[in-house]
Amino acid sequence: MACPVQFLCRGLRTVGLVLLYYVFSIGITFYNKWLMKGFHYPLFMTLVHLTIIFCLSALTRQAVQWWTGKPRVTLRWKEYLRKVAPTAIATALDIGLSNWSFLFITISLYTMTKSSAVLFILFFSLVFKLEEPNPFLILVVLLISCGLFMFTFESTQFNLEGFILVLLASFIGGIRWTLTQVLTQKAELGLQNPIDAMYHLQPLMFLGLFPLFLFNEGLSLSTSEKLFRVTELSPLLYSLFTLSIGGLLAFGLGFSEFLLVSRTSSLTLSISGIFKEVCTLLLAAFLMGDKMSMLNWLGFAVCLCGISLHVGLKTYYTKNKGPSLRQLKSKSPELELPLLQRNGNESKDSATDECDEEEEITLH
Repeated sequence: MACPVQFLCRGLRTVGLVLLYYVFSIGITFYNKWLMKGFHYPLFMTLVHLTIIFCLSALTRQAVQWWTGKPRVTLRWKEYLRKVAPTAIATALDIGLSNWSFLFITISLYTMTKSSAVLFILFFSLVFKLEEPNPFLILVVLLISCGLFMFTFESTQFNLEGFILVLLASFIGGIRWTLTQVLTQKAELGLQNPIDAMYHLQPLMFLGLFPLFLFNEGLSLSTSEKLFRVTELSPLLYSLFTLSIGGLLAFGLGFSEFLLVSRTSSLTLSISGIFKEVCTLLLAAFLMGDKMSMLNWLGFAVCLCGISLHVGLKTYYTKNKGPSLRQLKSKSPELELPLLQRNGNESKDSATDECDEEEEITLH
């Protein structure tokens, strides 16, 4: 008798988590684009975001440790530099170049080009043997590639420099997410909890992006009246305030993704991401005035078909093959935040409830 009520509650919870993810994901995209109109230092903005994310993740770790009474994982320097550094540098370049591209391109072109990251993730997953070769993957590659070509063909708001930046970011993003999957699935490191992963990644991400910032923005920022040559306090406080909001959105995005995956499944996150891009393009056309022809919309639809096919194939083969050897060997409650932990009695009841189904959480 409790099945319909539980199903309704689970559905409402999923919708709420998806909406929370949309708020942070779409919000940070439009916010960064808006900020770049008056603040032309995207790499410095990214460094500020990394600093804020590190501080918030450190505070969250302390709160979790106080709540549970168990110490959080802290890697030794040798493991930290050897195993975390490649992921951190790739992540920093992906985010930095993505923010940099906002100086040149529209949100619609950014969103569409960023969708090509699926191709690079697929490629590097095959290289690292996280995915097995499949003939349908050729169709996925063709659909996404053709869709991207149709979207950019004769686009009235096309910018080559911005397009190259975001395409390079997508390529590095393929390396980033592949290395992130390898990093978080190594149980001996204990970085399955994204809060711990963010805490360890941010310092190296900062150091990895800092040389590029010095080379490209260091001199101009040091002579800018927005920060270092301010004549009044209010413009400085305004700049710091607007940069801090972006950092909060960036932290909220990572945390909302974690909530969505841990309380539902990675499939829900993947499908939500597809509809999120549709919402982003519609909002870009309505709010920002992005111009898109019928051919551009058709290209976007073709690209979404390729992404949807990839998600469907991944789900099909995951269910047929069962748990992968590369998946986590344990799902200890210690790897979850206190607010995500279920009551012990509730877990036991749900294990015997015929209406509940076990959801496999895979890490992308």
